[in-house]
Amino acid sequence: MEELWNEEEEPGEIKTLMKVVFLAYHSYLDLFSKVKEEKLPPHHACDHHIELEGSLPPVGVIYSLLNQELETLRAYISENVGKIFIQARSASTGAPVLFVKKKDGGVCLCVHYCKLNSVTRKNKHPVIPTNHLLTVLNCSP
Repeated sequence: MEELWNEEEEPGEIKTLMKVVFLAYHSYLDLFSKVKEEKLPPHHACDHHIELEGSLPPVGVIYSLLNQELETLRAYISENVGKIFIQARSASTGAPVLFVKKKDGGVCLCVHYCKLNSVTRKNKHPVIPTNHLLTVLNCSP
């Protein structure tokens, strides 16, 4: 089990996880790693690409933000650019953000992807029912 973890991991983290995660799932303990949650998986030849039906995403209006909202937005952007979850771009388009008030008085940032989703080319594939798949593979359900 220890070989799944590297030296970057917190020393007591694996022991704590082994206590709270069912034994049947111990082979997946690396999925709960605090270090790995801060990184994207490596790129592969079959990475997912989003194709747009038009040439550019729709343009939205720029609106003013309260100081608390602006600070939350800046923190979100700097954190996610640092993790390489998002990339800095000079495009004139983007997804609008909404802020929802929390019980503690803070705000929660929500990215509103509806307009982007409306111009995204849908890549739909039928899902084979499990019963049929098991029958074809000669397995009993």
